[in-house]
Amino acid sequence: MNHDFTEDEFHGKLDLSMWRRILGRSKRYKRNWIALGTVAIGAAIGDASFALLTMLVIDEAVKHGVSGALWTYIGAYVASVTFLCVCVWVFIYNAGKISRYLSHDIRSEAFDKLQTLSFSYYDRRPVGWIMSRLTSDCDRLSQILAWGMLDLLWGICVVTLMSVVMLILNWKLALIVLAVVPPLLIVSKFFQKRILLMSRKIRKSSSIITASYNESLMGVRTTKTLVREQDNLGEFKRLSTDMYDHSMRNAILSAVYLPIVTSLGAAAAGAVIWFGGVNAIAGTMTLGALIAFISYATQFFGPIGQMARIITEMQGAQSSGERVMGLLETEPDVKDSEQVIARMAEVERTKAEGEKMTTTIETNKPSDFSLPTPGLNATFLSERSQIAFDGYADTLSTIEFRHVDFAYQDGTPVLDDFNLTVRPGQTIALVGPTGGGKSTIVNLVCRFYQPTAGQVLIDGVDYRERSLHWLQSNLGIVLQTPHLFSGSIKENIRYGRLDATDEEVHRAAQLVNAHDFIADMKDGYDTEVGEGGGRLSTGQKQLISFARAILADPRVFVMDEATSSIDTETEHLIQQGLERILEGRISFVIAHRLSTIRAADRILVIEGGRIAEQGTHAELIAERGKYFALYTSHARMDAE
Repeated sequence: MNHDFTEDEFHGKLDLSMWRRILGRSKRYKRNWIALGTVAIGAAIGDASFALLTMLVIDEAVKHGVSGALWTYIGAYVASVTFLCVCVWVFIYNAGKISRYLSHDIRSEAFDKLQTLSFSYYDRRPVGWIMSRLTSDCDRLSQILAWGMLDLLWGICVVTLMSVVMLILNWKLALIVLAVVPPLLIVSKFFQKRILLMSRKIRKSSSIITASYNESLMGVRTTKTLVREQDNLGEFKRLSTDMYDHSMRNAILSAVYLPIVTSLGAAAAGAVIWFGGVNAIAGTMTLGALIAFISYATQFFGPIGQMARIITEMQGAQSSGERVMGLLETEPDVKDSEQVIARMAEVERTKAEGEKMTTTIETNKPSDFSLPTPGLNATFLSERSQIAFDGYADTLSTIEFRHVDFAYQDGTPVLDDFNLTVRPGQTIALVGPTGGGKSTIVNLVCRFYQPTAGQVLIDGVDYRERSLHWLQSNLGIVLQTPHLFSGSIKENIRYGRLDATDEEVHRAAQLVNAHDFIADMKDGYDTEVGEGGGRLSTGQKQLISFARAILADPRVFVMDEATSSIDTETEHLIQQGLERILEGRISFVIAHRLSTIRAADRILVIEGGRIAEQGTHAELIAERGKYFALYTSHARMDAE
C-alpha cells in the first residue's frame, strides 16, 4: 500500500499567532478564562507568601524565642493554605470545563467544515488522515490550552513575584539567581527547533498509521483473499517503527532539555547558599531572610521548569494546532460567490417581509375577507412563489456545456472544448474508454468540480451565479458502489428526504422494484442493514440507493456505472423501473453494460475529453463506427 499522500508540512518557528487564533475560538468561555486567570494569580501570591511567613517566624523566634506571637503566624499559614486550596479547586474545575468544551467545539467546527469542502480535498487526503485531525489532534489542543496555558500564566506570576521579593530582600543575591535566565533562554532556543521538528514527524507518522489502520480494515476481504496478511503486517511494523524512532528521539531531547534547566537552577541555589551564608555570618542579613532567600532560589526554578515543560509541550502540540487550524481555515475550491451569498440574503429578507405582510393581512381581515383582484400584495406573493432561494426563477430545464475545459489540480487535462446541450426530459448516455472524461462530465454537472475554462449554463445562466445548495438539492445520484448508513432500510431510503412519510418511502421502493424483496424480509422496512449495508447483497443495496435517490424527486438524475456491479436479475428490475424514474427529468447515465442505455435519447461516445460520436442507439449502430465496435464487442463477451 502506498501512503505517500498529500500532507501539510510546517517548518516555521513557534507560532504565537496560531495559538492566538485557537484561543480566539474559546471567547465564549470568557468567564471561565477570567476565573482561571484570577486564581492563577491568586495561587502565585499564595505560593510566594509562604517563604515570607517563614522569614517572619524565624526572625521572631530569634528575637523573642518561642514565646513570641507564633499563633498569629500559624493562623496566617492556615489562611494561606486554605486560600491556595480554593484557588486549586477553582483552577481544576474551570480548566476541565474549558478542556471538554473546547474539544467539543473544535470537533464540531471541523466536522461542519468537512461537510462544505470540495471533492478535491478528499481526493488528496485519506480518511485516516482526516480522522486523526478530529481525534488525537483535537484532544491534544484542548489539553494544552486548558491546562498548559494556565500553568504558564501561573509560572509567569510566581517567577515575577519571587523576583520582586528577592530584589527587595537582597538585590545582589537576586542578581545571582536571575543571571541563570540568559543561559536558560539559550538552551531553550537550541532545543526548541529540534523538539518541534521531531514532534511534527511524530504527528505525521501517527496520521499515516491511522490511515493504514483504516485502509486495512476497509480492505480486509481483499487482504485475506490475496493472502496478504504477513506482507501487510510487515509494512505496518515499518510504519510503527518509524513512529517509535521519532518518539524516542523526541523523548531523548526532552530528557536532556529538562535536566539542564534543573541543573542550572541547582547551581544558582548553591551560589545563593554560599554568598547568603557569608552575609548572614557577617550580620548583614538576618537568618530568616537567608532561609527565605534559599527557599525562593529553590522554588524559583520550579516554575521555570514548569514553564519550560509547557513550552516544550506547546512546541510539540503546535504541529497538532497547525493541522487542525489548517483544516478549519481551508476554503473549498467550489463555493458560492459573495454575490450569490448577498443575493440569497436579500431573498431571505424579502421572504421575511412577505411573511410579515401576509400575517398582517390575515390578522386584520374581516370574517368575510377575500383577496381582491391581484394588486400589489397579491402580485408580490405570486412572484415570490416562483423565485428560488438564491434569487433566480425556480426552474431547471436546460443544461448546456459551452466550450468547457477541465484539468485536475496536478495539471492533467480531461476535457477539451467540450460542448453539449441537454433539453428537458432527455436522457444522455455516456460511453467510451476508461479515462475518457465520462465521470468528469457528470462531476461538472453536479458541480463537484468547476470548469477550468468555459461555462456550464442552467437555463442560460452560468451555474456559478446560482447557489450550490439549490443545484445539489435538485440532484439524484446513484453510484457504482452504493453506500448505506447504519440503520434500517426505511431510514436509508428516507435519507433522500427526511420529512418523507412511510407511504412515500414505500412508493419510492415500489417505483424502483425494491418493495418485494424488502417485504419478504422478516422485519421488512425496519430491517437493519449493518455497517455500510454489509447485511444486504450488492443488488439489494443498489435498489435501496435508487429508491433513496428517487425519493428526493430530483430534476437531474445521474447514474454513474450504477448497474456494473450487480447481477442480471437486479439489472432487469432496474431497467423495468428506469422509464418511470427518468420520466420528465434530465438524466445522465454512464454504463459499461450497453444494454442499460439502448433507450437513451442520445448516446455520446467520449474519447480524450471530446465527443467522438453521438446519436441514438439505432443511428450509431448504422454508422458502424466506435459505438458499433463497443456494442458488438460487449455482445460477444455476453454471448461467451
